[in-house]
Amino acid sequence: MSAVQTKVAEVLDKTRQATITLGEEPPGRQRGGSRLLILVERKEDWASYLPSESLMLAQDYLEHSDHSASRTQVINLCRNYKYLGQGYYCSLLAEARGHKVLPSVRTLSELARKSLYGVGLDDLERVIQRALANHPYASTEAFTLTLYFGKTRIEPLQEIGRQLFETFPCPVLLVEFRRGETWQIAGIKPGALHKLRDEQQHLFADALDAFNRRTWRQPASRRVARYDLAILRDPAEDLPPSNPLALQRFVEIGAQLGIDVELIEKKDYARLAEYDALFIRETTRLDDHTYRFAKKAESEGLVVIDDPSSILRCTNKVYLADLLRRHGLGSPATEILYKDRPQELEQVGRRLGFPLVLKIPDGCFSRGVIKVADAPALVAAAEELFQHSVLLLAQEYCYTEFDWRIGVLNGEALYACQYFMSKGHWQIYNHKAVAGEVNGECRALAVQQVPPAVLQLALDTARLIGDGLYGVDLKQTGEQVVVIEVNDNPNLDAGIEDAVLGDELYRRVLQAFVTRLESKHRGQAC
Repeated sequence: MSAVQTKVAEVLDKTRQATITLGEEPPGRQRGGSRLLILVERKEDWASYLPSESLMLAQDYLEHSDHSASRTQVINLCRNYKYLGQGYYCSLLAEARGHKVLPSVRTLSELARKSLYGVGLDDLERVIQRALANHPYASTEAFTLTLYFGKTRIEPLQEIGRQLFETFPCPVLLVEFRRGETWQIAGIKPGALHKLRDEQQHLFADALDAFNRRTWRQPASRRVARYDLAILRDPAEDLPPSNPLALQRFVEIGAQLGIDVELIEKKDYARLAEYDALFIRETTRLDDHTYRFAKKAESEGLVVIDDPSSILRCTNKVYLADLLRRHGLGSPATEILYKDRPQELEQVGRRLGFPLVLKIPDGCFSRGVIKVADAPALVAAAEELFQHSVLLLAQEYCYTEFDWRIGVLNGEALYACQYFMSKGHWQIYNHKAVAGEVNGECRALAVQQVPPAVLQLALDTARLIGDGLYGVDLKQTGEQVVVIEVNDNPNLDAGIEDAVLGDELYRRVLQAFVTRLESKHRGQAC
């Protein structure tokens, strides 16, 4: 037995003993209890370590949804974590299953773009200069530091390693330092277990041992003092979540409530710290500035709607499908298709029947969604969409004249609308339609007019996502009600969603910010 194998064996044995001491089942058992799962893409990636019941192949984890232990630690050691790749989906579904996963989807999203992870480096400059001032690396122009659960044997750099791990919790991090006028972090990216050399494997094993014996905490947010609300919008957006008149109503009614509301744009990123709260009224994506704004606002202690976690959870339909299935909530029959298993297309078509709907996980406004009528169309559509994602969703087709949209805020129904299909089309949005006919008719109703089954399913679903502002889309066919989608920044348009409540709609949204700010201040005063 090698020294590395011995060390990892000790780590896993400590985990099992701690579990048994608590009176719970060992990690490998399926019934309740605390456990550790270590995910790898290939068995040979773990060849330097002892076999363990905690070890699981990533594909097996993706395909089996019976991981119901409420206290499960998942260490995701996939070979890479690229967006919509296997490692990414392991972390995504771990969060959907209520597991504590390292790295999280948020960490992966931040590390994928320097514009995102740069937000977390603002406070490290002095630490970096002090650590490298009299270090052997000071004579070089650049070097790469490898961190294992935030640990390094280079003592002067240990504080940097600790802070980087707290900001970007990831098993292995590669941090590139470059010297110009001063030392700077030029890049941060996840490392891969299968690429570690012998000496590095020892360091990884030691760090894994240390990691299992401590809890890493998030840094405290700064104190908030004034009620200034920034609304992020894009004046040039084709289909914005709020039209100009609605934005103006937020400004005017905000003044009545003692809130200074200012409309800001992408260029105002550096000014976020000036505000007490951020309201995102621009279509959100994980790979653009909207998520960066949400993350920065949260790190600055602002009250933010929608928060980064809500954006992460709502953006990807794979997460929602798994979440609904785990909680037994109504949804269309859904299957996940894998890019490397084209032979399963025929079986999926047979099980779901035709027509069926094929979706990329992060599509919005009906984009990346294709209705297929037969097996050849399914093959063609899958080939097209697999160019954008290694996973696709295939769902049974449910025709309805309209979709229900229930706006939910703080776990309570805010408004209700019926969104009718675009003229001559099977979706609400028809992006190939002539100008002026892109979307169908919208009809607002009082919440009390919504069928109880529709309303209850919308509320139950939204509460699984969080306590922000959500738009839950549902279809009703006879007695059957299913959830189609949850939107993290639903439309609030003047003349549509406010048709029943009028100004009260804007007042309730803004009051939610006031309530959260007051609660935050009370907590800080204690």
